[in-house]
Amino acid sequence: MNFQDKLVIAIDFDGTIVEDAYPKVGKPRIFAFETMKRLQQDGHRLILWTYRSGSKLEDAVNFCKTNGITFYAVNQSFPEEQFDNSVSRKIYADIYIDDRNIGGILGWGEVYQLITNETPNMSVGKSKKGLFSFLKR
Repeated sequence: MNFQDKLVIAIDFDGTIVEDAYPKVGKPRIFAFETMKRLQQDGHRLILWTYRSGSKLEDAVNFCKTNGITFYAVNQSFPEEQFDNSVSRKIYADIYIDDRNIGGILGWGEVYQLITNETPNMSVGKSKKGLFSFLKR
């Protein structure tokens, strides 16, 4: 896959961005936030697409904000979308990233490589957020 255009990417939370610990918020998956930041820097629109609702959804949104990610929309195709029974609840996106895919979730480095057709520069080392760091371009 080589996507030159800017994409709308719907991303699940539990088991995808973080390890599945529902109803709690799990630990971030390796490179999840670094990859999402790079995708946003590349101009892609990220939608949080999750089963969570109410205070559990707020926990997920706040956790992502704390880790540097503010989504284009949350459980909506676009920020202004108003749900009524005349439209489908399916989120529109060009790509869906979810741990429930056939074959499971790929590593976030592989996700980035598939979307951009480039290999991210990654190094193993100490950082404030863990043992791995995602190098800037």
